[in-house]
Amino acid sequence: MAIAGVTVVALCSGAWLLGSGAETRPPPQPSAEQAGSGEDGPGRGSGRDGGRDWTYGRLPTAPAAPALPPSPPDRIRIPAIRVNAPLMGLRLTPTGSLDVPPAAKKNLAGWYEAGTTPGETGTAIVAGHVDNADGPAVFYDLGALKKGSTVEVDRRDGGVALFTVDAVEMYAAKDFPDEKVYGAAERPELRVITCGGGYSRATGYEGNVVVFAHLTGSH
Repeated sequence: MAIAGVTVVALCSGAWLLGSGAETRPPPQPSAEQAGSGEDGPGRGSGRDGGRDWTYGRLPTAPAAPALPPSPPDRIRIPAIRVNAPLMGLRLTPTGSLDVPPAAKKNLAGWYEAGTTPGETGTAIVAGHVDNADGPAVFYDLGALKKGSTVEVDRRDGGVALFTVDAVEMYAAKDFPDEKVYGAAERPELRVITCGGGYSRATGYEGNVVVFAHLTGSH
């Protein structure tokens, strides 16, 4: 899957942070306890990306479920952070980065429709805005998600794919690990991505929050 490291830079506005005063609450960021590790990190493999080495080994304790046949997703729900949003298909822009949902539709997320569908073997990608000019958007609280949380994806075939969160991590844009996030997986996996990190008036949010999850059931 050839997606540039600048994929989700446009998934945030931050304009409302500048004009909302001191009472504005910035989006939560994942704690170190929610990150993956060599013991329980997402997927498995090793490599070098973003100027640093990365390694993850043993699979998470929650057993993986058998892969589902391909079927486009229509909705994503993350009960722990009160997400219940429709999904639209996203393609690549002429520059090779992932396009984004319309910023004005704050409760709309998207999935990379030229890639893996959520539930089939491989790495499925879902992305959404953290905010827009009016305030928080669909994945504003993504950084508060915890390991073990459930992500539900309604599929067009009438089924629901159930994913368990393995890790929630934040990466600086300049060190975004493309292969770790977007690389092929040997089982059904899901990445949910939005903006995160510090905010700069000149450049916007300085990084991205990424949720790593794998399929653990369906109904």
